[in-house]
Amino acid sequence: MARPIPATDVLLNLFGAPHQSDLVTSALRLATALLDRGARVQIWTCGDATRLTSAALGDTKPRDLTDLERRHPSTALIVRDLLADHPDRLYWYVCRFCADDRGAADQIPQVSKRSPFLFAEHVKAADKSLVMGVC
Repeated sequence: MARPIPATDVLLNLFGAPHQSDLVTSALRLATALLDRGARVQIWTCGDATRLTSAALGDTKPRDLTDLERRHPSTALIVRDLLADHPDRLYWYVCRFCADDRGAADQIPQVSKRSPFLFAEHVKAADKSLVMGVC
């Protein structure tokens, strides 16, 4: 049986390829701003956006050969930290079919993989829903 979906103020649906535009930055900034105002937020990733929380990403991005000393966090680490900072107000979901299809089945443990057939239930559980990107 599927886990219950908590009621939230906003559902952010990330459907686009994560690194072709400012989609990820915009979504993370919007989620952070909502959380800072006390909102309860759920994020559903579908398509290539399921790779944002792939366990294979590790904690840092590959090193920049022009600046070897500088380290940049991976999106998986950013999401993990955000979830740790807001354990009862932020929920991150990954479409199981999309993740499996893209070789991203192994996700960080803090996110939940869900069947796409449950997506409508997530929409119902949120007061507002915003779609960001396209598949």
